[in-house]
Amino acid sequence: MKIAVVGTGYVGLVTGTCFAEVGIDVTCIDIDQRKIDNLKQGILPIYEPGLEEMVTRNVEAGRLHFSTSLADGIKGADVAFIAVGTPPGEDGSADLKYVLAVARGIGEHMNSYGVIVTKSTVPVGTAAKVRKELADALAKRGADIEFDVASNPEFLKEGAAIDDFLKPDRIVVGVASERAEEVMRRLYKPFLMNGHPIIFMDIPSAEMTKYAANSMLATKISFMNDIANLCEIMGADVNKVRLGIGSDARIGNKFIYPGIGYGGSCFPKDVKALIKTAQENGYDMQVLKAVESVNEDQKSVLFNKVQQHFGSELKGKKFAVWGLSFKPKTDDMREAPSLVIIDKLLDAGCSVTAYDPVAMTEAKHTLGDRITYAKDQFEALIDADALLIVTEWPQFRAPNFEVVARLLKQRVVFDGRNIYDAKEMEAAGFAYHCIGIRTRHPEPAVQ
Repeated sequence: MKIAVVGTGYVGLVTGTCFAEVGIDVTCIDIDQRKIDNLKQGILPIYEPGLEEMVTRNVEAGRLHFSTSLADGIKGADVAFIAVGTPPGEDGSADLKYVLAVARGIGEHMNSYGVIVTKSTVPVGTAAKVRKELADALAKRGADIEFDVASNPEFLKEGAAIDDFLKPDRIVVGVASERAEEVMRRLYKPFLMNGHPIIFMDIPSAEMTKYAANSMLATKISFMNDIANLCEIMGADVNKVRLGIGSDARIGNKFIYPGIGYGGSCFPKDVKALIKTAQENGYDMQVLKAVESVNEDQKSVLFNKVQQHFGSELKGKKFAVWGLSFKPKTDDMREAPSLVIIDKLLDAGCSVTAYDPVAMTEAKHTLGDRITYAKDQFEALIDADALLIVTEWPQFRAPNFEVVARLLKQRVVFDGRNIYDAKEMEAAGFAYHCIGIRTRHPEPAVQ
């Protein structure tokens, strides 16, 4: 088979590379000449564990190609994936202009039957709009070429995207014809041989499945953060509560870890888009509105703890921040809790020195010179009044606490991810603040 993937962002690049890995001829297309030139040299626009090596391997094997020419890439393709961005508009709705522009371009250049697949996260009804753009472009050419439209939402976790693609929990495909189903089943056959389920359904249901999945996971996170805040007030231990409810098979133990809110490119955008879709159709998503509200509030919890510990006058204090990306194993800074926390510290007149194992370059694009960037996690601690754990990178889990205590001005740690044991931290003389546990700590000295 031959496939084209339009868009070389996170979803498009992972999709194209993983299909090439199982032997399919893939052309990844993007309008950004510099990005394509870099990809041809093995320079990736994103960080994802294992992806760089896989790209290099498949380019050298002649299975993976990169181009800026949609006309060349689409010719003879059995399947064309649309994997461009759908950024949120000011009203929270998904902006489809890039998706529809690609559909129009495919219609202008395709020369044989193909299945045009929306891989981008798009609202219900988008496939019909894609179909219209394709049909209009073909009619304008006077070309009588058959095509099908399908929906194949992605379920990739940043930091584990390759495993998620090659060993999926499920493959969801929305189709409107038996011919399209046969093509998509043939495309995914290498994955089905290992027993991974493929679920065919109508296109609107497939489009909704993506939003429903992300919204459910976001709901679990916000629910647990709400419970954590109440635990802290009532004197309960949220970690024990989490174990107690997570052992219930109906609930499960995933996505119930308390913290400082979700971020990234998916959950915030998709929750907003689903709320907006409902509004446009006369329905009020009350639960999701609460999920969004809790999440926005939760991003301020760590800063609120800083204020409670040091008092309202924070001007002149210095804080070390460990972790900038919205989660480990990615450099993605979109909607990251770190941005809210750092903004609040800076607005209060504080200085910030930060370290992240991967996201430093991306952070510099976002934060510029407003903060100081440390060369390693310990340099960030020098003369800081406290340490804030914002992203739970593995290398932060077991630092030398004697060195931490020596470098900090005061033994104060604000742990937004609950990666340390409260009793052990307190026994070591730290004023330790975490999420969902009422901790005992020494009062700060009068300044």
